[in-house]
Amino acid sequence: MSGLRLRAERGVLSAVGGVLVAFLGLPLLSLFLGLGAEDFGIGLRHPLVWPALRLSLLTTSASLVVVVLLGTPLAWSLARAKGRLARAVETAVQLPIVVPPAVAGVALLLAFGRRGLGAGWLYPEGTSFSFTTAAVVMAEVFVSAPFFVQAATSAFRRIDGSLLVVARSFGASPLRVLLRIALPLAAPGLVAGAAMSWARSLGEFGATLMFAGNLEGRTQTLPLAIYTALESDMRAARALSIVLVVVAFALLLFVRGVLGRSTEPGARS
Repeated sequence: MSGLRLRAERGVLSAVGGVLVAFLGLPLLSLFLGLGAEDFGIGLRHPLVWPALRLSLLTTSASLVVVVLLGTPLAWSLARAKGRLARAVETAVQLPIVVPPAVAGVALLLAFGRRGLGAGWLYPEGTSFSFTTAAVVMAEVFVSAPFFVQAATSAFRRIDGSLLVVARSFGASPLRVLLRIALPLAAPGLVAGAAMSWARSLGEFGATLMFAGNLEGRTQTLPLAIYTALESDMRAARALSIVLVVVAFALLLFVRGVLGRSTEPGARS
């Protein structure tokens, strides 16, 4: 009787959880159902598609470089630091994850717009970053950097501290310890964080729209092209949506694979 009751309870729990799985999966599945290969190809040939794709690849690559170059030293410092100030900085860096994208766009405008806080020394000639391709990169860095910094900080914290102490005792400088010991040991976490950061910047919409606008060929990334295509061609919107879903799914598999290999027994030996 107890065994039967146990199986019944497990079945109920699985059914309840299955409701959420169905709710999450059905909208994604609907993107693929009813769209044939011919319609998919026609959608990808829409004039909005390839300029937006090229711009997205350019801006997300640039934002990823900025995030990795600036985020790696920050993550290393946060991982090694102790105290309330370090925790406060870490919390502040993670804040863009929970800030609504529209708020992020307004904040970027107020900070870096033509009349923003830094306008006096950023734009002596009266120009501004807003509504330019550079603004797209800035918006993507703002929303995606926390994902890399958070993953990199966790990866650095998992390093055995005794290895770093031994290296320092042999006279290695802090920079040499970072480059020769910490980075190789934390590489899986850094790669996974970079992938998640790139995925977030690829899907960025709200902050880009507010700060950079929706100018075809200059600031119109893939999400903005989907938004525009919805008004005229559903096939193009669906085709671009499918591309982004497939890329996101591939990145998730990649991240899981990288992190899975890093946690296997003997992976660090």
